Amino acid sequence: MERICRKIVRWRIPILIVSVLLLIPAGWGYVNTRVNYDILYYLPDDIETMQGQDILLQDFGKGAYALFVADGLTDHEAAELKERMEQVDHVADVIWYDSFVDDSIPQEFLPKDIYDAFHSDNGTLMAIFFDTSTSADETMDAIVALRTLAGEQCFLSSMSSIVTDTKQLVEQELFWYVSIAVVLSCLVLAVTMDSWMAPVLFMLNIGMAIVYNLGTNVFRGSISFITMSLAAVLQLGVTMDYSIFLWNCYYEQRALYPDKTEAMAHAIMNTVTSVMGSSLTTIAGFVALCFMTFTLGLDLGIVMVKGVVFGVISCVTILPALILTFDRAIQRTRHRPLTINGDKFASAVIRHRRVLAVLLLLWIPAVYGNDRVNVYYKLDESLPDYLPSVQANQVLAEDFDMSCIHLVLADSDLPSKDAKAMLEEMEQVDGVQFALGIDSLVGSTIPKDFLPEEITDMLSTGGRQLMLISSEYPVASDEVNEQIGTLEAILKRYDPSGMLIGEAPCTRDLITITDRDFQVVSAVSIGAIFLLILLVLKSVSLPFILVLVIELAIYINMGISYFTGTTLPFIASIVIGTIQLGATVDYAILMTNRYQTERASGQDKIQAVTAALSASSHSVLTSALGFFAATIGVGLYSDVDLIGALCTLMARGALISMAIVLLLLPSLLVAFDGLIQKTSWGKHPIKTEVSQ
Repeated sequence: MERICRKIVRWRIPILIVSVLLLIPAGWGYVNTRVNYDILYYLPDDIETMQGQDILLQDFGKGAYALFVADGLTDHEAAELKERMEQVDHVADVIWYDSFVDDSIPQEFLPKDIYDAFHSDNGTLMAIFFDTSTSADETMDAIVALRTLAGEQCFLSSMSSIVTDTKQLVEQELFWYVSIAVVLSCLVLAVTMDSWMAPVLFMLNIGMAIVYNLGTNVFRGSISFITMSLAAVLQLGVTMDYSIFLWNCYYEQRALYPDKTEAMAHAIMNTVTSVMGSSLTTIAGFVALCFMTFTLGLDLGIVMVKGVVFGVISCVTILPALILTFDRAIQRTRHRPLTINGDKFASAVIRHRRVLAVLLLLWIPAVYGNDRVNVYYKLDESLPDYLPSVQANQVLAEDFDMSCIHLVLADSDLPSKDAKAMLEEMEQVDGVQFALGIDSLVGSTIPKDFLPEEITDMLSTGGRQLMLISSEYPVASDEVNEQIGTLEAILKRYDPSGMLIGEAPCTRDLITITDRDFQVVSAVSIGAIFLLILLVLKSVSLPFILVLVIELAIYINMGISYFTGTTLPFIASIVIGTIQLGATVDYAILMTNRYQTERASGQDKIQAVTAALSASSHSVLTSALGFFAATIGVGLYSDVDLIGALCTLMARGALISMAIVLLLLPSLLVAFDGLIQKTSWGKHPIKTEVSQ
């Protein structure tokens, strides 16, 4: 290992040259990595709603669909607009009431409920189907073209519209996410480090690691917009510690080795040992996300594991080269850092340890709030009201008392009598506005043979027929989920092979799956980090204490959302626990490791904990403030709540974990010192404990 470290120092200039050259393929990979803006895409492929989406695309040539609402159009104007919309690339079909009869049949013969389904006192409704999937680039281009064609008084309500608006908003904000995180992180580093050059070198080093990470995502084909938005900010926040550790270790070695290259070689060697242990807990937290059935967790987990690995590698290769190369500039910009008096702080905490132990009572309100925090699954709730897709949903609800459309895929051989009875029964379900299919059109006024071939081909092909069910209930509401269950029961009674698909059924599956994922991710992350602490600290009791401390911080963080009346996006409640645990448990490990060293050297429990707190308080403070700075700006700035809420939770979680570790953990180490010593191994003998 020592030989490798010396070679890194000796080859520092080639390392810098190679690291800069590697930015070229990494940049190419970043540009050519597709970003997926459809959250429902990450549902597992084997569930019925996702299989139905595939059937819809393969057999019917219809992937995405949208509801088009226009105000103030006459029937003639609507018919002309419909024809123009049908000419837009990748628009497969536009369904309006005139789609159900051909020119030989007077439209007056069309059942009144069919006409009413597509008209209201204020507007005209059309259903638009695309021949590409919900989040395909072609679909989003078509959405933009339709909006341009239709004008300001027309609205498109659909998952694809939400995806299109999300893409445009995130692309506008992404540059500012990174910029704000870098600026705030630099401010924290500037006042807590002892050189004005430190933030510059740290950002160069971490920036290269981020580009490498984002560039290698090209091998995954595509990544989620949530992953893309959070990757740089998260990687900056969780890997900044490694750079700080190398910096501090280097200047400690400079006091022992006058030659800077010799000092750096030893600093790298010490950093590898310490950072490897620290990074493993962070990696364990992100690996836990990979166990989610909802594969957005896998997407974020893989990218962030890569980010941590690249962060470690760059810390012990690129950063040493930068520090040695710019040593003269570093020396000229040295200053006195802002720091706390560790000895005074530690003495005060230990002196009041019994009072601070009362912090354990925070478990009561924290658990209460955590268990009751409100979450939402309706994706347009994460977007600002001024976006067209959000406005379209509001207009649809106001003009047509409609919130979403369910699609039924039924056997085309289902007897007409049964199909019609099924649709009539579905129409009686609470919240259903209408249920339309081929057989709902057939009757005494219109024989089946008189239906236009266009509409029969549109609604029946490949051995299946397509039906449309309108619901007045919002997506992800308890009412619509109950409605879906009732509709499915009716469908399965008439056609056991039938499928109910669409945004609302997919979202109901999302709720069920992510509820289960939350339990799995929590168990895996706690179990993995518990085991790592067990191996690193060589103690049976310390993993319980340290995990308990950080879990308290996590519960407080989530509980605050409940007590402040904040409704969180569903993904936040799943991933924040494992991210906060993996990223901040290092604060507790750092202090506890120093406590063990002091105890092994012969200090009594009070002296050992005091020394550990004094020595680690500045590092914990700097690390937490760095994580806070990297995330809080994005949390406050982003108009996409899926991103903003996550960053706000992470920023707040870093400060809460810091406070709990610095104020509560010392009390627990003193209180359970006897148990810790009896359940630990591999330490030097300690002297007889003096009663305190």
